[in-house]
This record gives sequence, C-alpha cells and structure tokens, in this order.
Amino acid sequence: METVRNKTDLIIDVWERLDCESVGRIEIEAIETAVRERFGPQAVDPVMSIARLLADEGAELRHSELMELHVEREENRPYAAEFRNLFDFTGLEPSRSSLRRMENLRRKFSAQNDREGLRLLRQFAIEEKDDLMSSTGTRLRPLPELVRKEIAEWLTIWLGSPEVFEAWIDMRQASAKYAENFLTAKDQ
Repeated sequence: METVRNKTDLIIDVWERLDCESVGRIEIEAIETAVRERFGPQAVDPVMSIARLLADEGAELRHSELMELHVEREENRPYAAEFRNLFDFTGLEPSRSSLRRMENLRRKFSAQNDREGLRLLRQFAIEEKDDLMSSTGTRLRPLPELVRKEIAEWLTIWLGSPEVFEAWIDMRQASAKYAENFLTAKDQ
C-alpha cells in the first residue's frame, strides 16, 4: 500500500488485498476506512461510486447489500430530503422531468449561496451520467443504448450550462435527428 499514489489506486489495492470476487457492505466499509485514513473523511466517495469503480475492475457486486448501505448513508445526510425522488433516469420523459427538478434545486441552492448543496447536486448528476455511460452501470436500467447515451448527453449539457438547458432540450427534441431516433410513427 506504500506505493499507492491516488485514491483510485488505493480503492483497487484494498479490494485486491481483501481477495474477494464479490463486493458488498463489508468490502465497501473496509475500503472507506482505508481511504479515510489515507486521504481524510472528505475523500470518501459515495458507496455507488466505489462500487462502479470496482465493477469496472471486474468485481461482482452484491447489489442488495450495496443498495441497503447506500440508502442508510443517504438517510443520514442533511440534504437527503431534497435529493429524495429527485432523479428518475429510466426513460426520456422521466429524465427531462428530473432535469427540471434538478434545475429548480440548483436555483434554490444558488439563491441561498449553498455551496454544499450545489456540490452535492453536481456530484449526483455526474454519478448518474457516468452510470448511464458505463456498460456495467450499477443501477438497474433496462434502457436501449441509444436512450442511455441521449440522457447522458442531456446531463452533460446541464452540467456544463444549466441555465441554457431548457432552451437546448427544446431545440434538441424538435430536431429531425431526435425524431428519427426516438419518435415512433404514432408519436409523430
């Protein structure tokens, strides 16, 4: 562990030292302890971020344990109420609604000069986008690849320019390419 240079390497190193093929509560907590000791409490990533990294490295995830741990952690966070039911990226329409709710929350946090709220909102949006773009996403989303990529692009635009997202999405959904990709004959 002495040669570990960054947090990602440390997470993978601890997982490899645990010598386990599957990852659940015990393994995540051991990794969190190592990261906390080495880099401080602020460096500990959310449960699902660690799980996603390990899945990308070939770990089998014990989803029920990870979800239970994730829910426990989220309930104990000061922003849990604001973020509860905020995200629904299970399709195009629920995703657009989620992005509207996210923008409303971003405006609220901005008006209150709530930097921690803004940071958490951004972090969750990045995690959702990364999960949508990952072929081994940790959330159960039976979406076609084209839909996952579209929603990930929406999140990318919102993360880069949230103020212009609504105008951009209106133009995007009015485009011929969007109609070709996502609207069926009965929708047109």
